[in-house]
Amino acid sequence: MGNLLYIIAVVLVILWLIGFLGFGDAVGGIIHVLLVLAVVAFLLRIIRGA
Repeated sequence: MGNLLYIIAVVLVILWLIGFLGFGDAVGGIIHVLLVLAVVAFLLRIIRGA
């Protein structure tokens, strides 16, 4: 389960970068939700000690 959370966090960060750099004006501030979700997934992995 720890590896899955890490993979999800990495994918969300990549999607955030693509959305922020490529479609920042079209999407607005909602794209930052992906970054927050990625941080939460990464923190869950650290807290669970996987």
